[in-house]
Amino acid sequence: MNPKYRPLMESFHFKNGVEVKNRIVLAPMTISYSQQDGTISDELIAYYESRSNGVGMAVTGSTIVTPNSRVFGGELAADHDDKIPSLQRLATTIKKSGAKSILQIFHGGRESSPEVVPNSEIVSASAVAKEGLSVFPRALEEKEIGEIIRAFGASTRRAIEAGFDGVEIHGANRFLIQQFFSPYTNQRDDRWGGNIDKRMAFPLAVVDEVQKVVAECAKQPFLVGYRLSPEEEWTPGITMADTLKLVEALANKSLDYLHFSLMDFWSKPRRGVEDNRSRMEIIYELVGQRVPVIGVGSIHTPDEALRALQSGVPFIALGRELIIDPDWVGKITLGKENEIRTELTLNDQEKLGIAEPLWLKIINTPGWFPIADKT
Repeated sequence: MNPKYRPLMESFHFKNGVEVKNRIVLAPMTISYSQQDGTISDELIAYYESRSNGVGMAVTGSTIVTPNSRVFGGELAADHDDKIPSLQRLATTIKKSGAKSILQIFHGGRESSPEVVPNSEIVSASAVAKEGLSVFPRALEEKEIGEIIRAFGASTRRAIEAGFDGVEIHGANRFLIQQFFSPYTNQRDDRWGGNIDKRMAFPLAVVDEVQKVVAECAKQPFLVGYRLSPEEEWTPGITMADTLKLVEALANKSLDYLHFSLMDFWSKPRRGVEDNRSRMEIIYELVGQRVPVIGVGSIHTPDEALRALQSGVPFIALGRELIIDPDWVGKITLGKENEIRTELTLNDQEKLGIAEPLWLKIINTPGWFPIADKT
């Protein structure tokens, strides 16, 4: 291995005792490879076996906590105890090569499609329709909010029983937890909405419930992470200032890590703070000494990963890069970093084991994946 890349391969010890073998994380991506009931398929096992080979930590794609959590169809499920054997098979597969296995748990809220949720009923913090659609979600009632919070805890218990090394609470990408935090999608006037402190109540209640279940059920150190999107493009919406307040509150919860959802690691704030640094640098300065931070976004090469690591964040997550080249980490350790692929070709779907729904999204979303021979 080229000595300059050794920092990427250094181990990391979390405060709770969990040791991760290197600084590369498989980013969570919903690959739509599960059975329709949310159990594991052979194709999904093959995907995670190849993509977790070499990384220090692997975070699964979105895993539902209730039947009405679905967004796409084909997500993993942790909404019932009968899913535990399936989840156990996945955890075992990820851990086979030494990666820590993290189950990402989520609820889609208003992002769900009527055809994939019970009774075609979509729910959210408030009755605010998704942009460009006429389908309005129903605002959750107080009792239902409590049930969903407890569902995050129950899914965490199932992850523990299935042998995962941790869970990641999905508070990013416009899903339900973010919908409660956003002034755009949360127009409530009760204890779950209004000012920013009330809009943080649901995310923090989910964290409390998950941590309570871990304290009660985990027999060995178990990681709890939280993923969030720093800003929303619309007004009113989440600003960088809002996110810094949430990040401060999350850091005070003694979470094991914070994971940010970005298309570009070096992207700068839109509004809310006057700062020319990247969002990741601002966040790291605020909480990086208290809680480990995972950075992500358009990091294609080992040199780009090294530069991002030098910003101070201890982990770099790769999503698209490990889909394009499952041997990304292995090529570094073998000194073959010049052979890392950074583009897809239109003939790669079968060779790389990419599910049809994901493949269609890749080739029909300009600019998302670099595609060498697309005309």
